[in-house]
Amino acid sequence: MNLRLYKKEKLCSATAIDALFAPGSGALRAMAFPVRAVWRENGSRHADCPQFLIMVPKKRLRHAVDRVTMRRRIREAYRLNRHLFPSDRRVDIAFIYVASELRPYSDVERGVTRVLRQISRSLTADETPRAD
Repeated sequence: MNLRLYKKEKLCSATAIDALFAPGSGALRAMAFPVRAVWRENGSRHADCPQFLIMVPKKRLRHAVDRVTMRRRIREAYRLNRHLFPSDRRVDIAFIYVASELRPYSDVERGVTRVLRQISRSLTADETPRAD
């Protein structure tokens, strides 16, 4: 199992990010303290893997050192637990930190795994054909 994060997994397209947060875009949300996630399927891009970004608002953590620390913890939790998520789907995910203080890695990992499971469940529920 390869645990490396590749550049193609970063969500850095301004249009994709704007589309993710645009009202009426069909983006879904999940919350598992201290992380909130916003995601949507994006079939218009070339990469065949999920892409993600991490946001730690300055309003929540005032010091840059703390924001970088939480960004690293969220990235590490995603890297180690992305196997819970289908890797062949073109999904854009934004992880947003919502706590107002530094949280230990165990809390962050628990939140990220819950969010990934919720996203996985919603994606697999969309795949199941309905008998009409």
